[in-house]
Amino acid sequence: MTDEAPILEMTGIGKTFPGVVALDDVDFRMFPGEVHALMGENGAGKSTLIKVLTGVYGIDRGEIWLAGRQVRFAGPLQAQQAGVSTVYQEVNLCPNLSVAENIFIGREPRRFGTIRWATMRRRSAELLHRLHLDIDVTAPLSSHSLAVQQMVAIARAVDISAKVLILDEPTSSLDASEVEQLFAVIRQLKESGVAILFVSHFLDQVYEIADRMTVLRNGRLIGEWPVAQLSQLELVAKMIGKDLSVLEQLDGESKPDLATLEGGQPVLEATGLGRSGAIAPFDLTIHAGEVVGFAGLLGSGRTEAARLLFGADRAERGRLSIAGRPTALRGPRTGMANGIAFCSENRRAEGVVEDLTVRENLVLAMQAARGWARPIPRRRQDELVAKYIAALQIRPADPELPIRNLSGGNQQKVLLARWLITEPKLLIVDEPTRGIDVGAKAEIQRLVVELAGGGMAVLFISAELEEVLRLSHKIAVLRDRQMIDQLANGAGVDVDRIMRTIAGEAAA
Repeated sequence: MTDEAPILEMTGIGKTFPGVVALDDVDFRMFPGEVHALMGENGAGKSTLIKVLTGVYGIDRGEIWLAGRQVRFAGPLQAQQAGVSTVYQEVNLCPNLSVAENIFIGREPRRFGTIRWATMRRRSAELLHRLHLDIDVTAPLSSHSLAVQQMVAIARAVDISAKVLILDEPTSSLDASEVEQLFAVIRQLKESGVAILFVSHFLDQVYEIADRMTVLRNGRLIGEWPVAQLSQLELVAKMIGKDLSVLEQLDGESKPDLATLEGGQPVLEATGLGRSGAIAPFDLTIHAGEVVGFAGLLGSGRTEAARLLFGADRAERGRLSIAGRPTALRGPRTGMANGIAFCSENRRAEGVVEDLTVRENLVLAMQAARGWARPIPRRRQDELVAKYIAALQIRPADPELPIRNLSGGNQQKVLLARWLITEPKLLIVDEPTRGIDVGAKAEIQRLVVELAGGGMAVLFISAELEEVLRLSHKIAVLRDRQMIDQLANGAGVDVDRIMRTIAGEAAA
């Protein structure tokens, strides 16, 4: 592969933001017909390198060569026209438009200035069929699953004759079968000569699909290797640059006995709680110091149940008691007033406020609870922000940076800190480790264990069953928007048992 010329070569790339060196003399290259994984912790510079390549950011120094020609793009549209297309983790399309309109938006086939709708729909259907996807291209994009929306975004990128296709965390919201479907498309594109840049924090997927990998750490190039020449353990060591003890599983952590927890006063008790079209009525009890895990496939009702427990959605039936008192959650403010915090899985739409600083994002929930007529004194803000930036190791440790300049993992830490400042009795975290690196994931998992050890109740939701099993005292299993079982985490409860429960098979 390395005997031929690279389709993309970046040399000596440097990029600095106020107070932060994001990229420092980074080299990167890709060859036609390969899948190249870009690896590193959150904050390593992966997203910055992609944005420099596609013209979102200008470069301070260095050169970019595409197909033997030096380029410097003024923006993503110019990069796309040159053959560099990006599909981001959050699908950046128009959900109110049809599938066909999204594929050809800005490039609609026309005749005498009029859009040729029949031609556009036919070409869209043909393009998706080549990607093994047969759907109604006239239906609104919002009517399809996130997996299908990502395929539509890839189809649009491919139809623009991409030489380089960048897939940024494309599998973070997909189940196993959808990942296999995506990988089949990636292999097909690879055979056609497209160079594919694959960014993912799922190491098993990287080793399944990638040919080579480049590792960044703290904005610097650590090296480039064929995937077959670097074990997962060696890769992680290069990514985090420190002792691998940070990655030790938490199975050995001592957990309070579940029977002891259940003997105390429940923090929250739901009886027959449900909402039509969202989640069937369910019962759930959470005690102080207890971690309750929600396990289930995408669309099983995990998030919908959590939103009812916080008050983000109002239950249509059932009863809820908090600290032994019957309580009606009429909205998030009621939930917050009763000591419940909810860290949403959709950190972009329901979490970070990109135009605010890290400090402003951190104090947002506490300020909302106090009311805007009682502003938090600046000295108190600074004390709280300094405490939680240090406790959660948020990087860069500059509270006045706009939060949009932080990596996804560090934004997730800011959101956790936002709710921890309110000192909740129950912390609900929905996919807190999705799309973040192994080091940050281990830190957040350890934080959950520490919070429960300090007496806080935690509801932990994750698509990774191993993670749910590792952290939880009790696991509630959901399928088809129903809570079908609750398992005490002990002997005989493993990933296989949970999977069989999700699949509807009786345990042996």
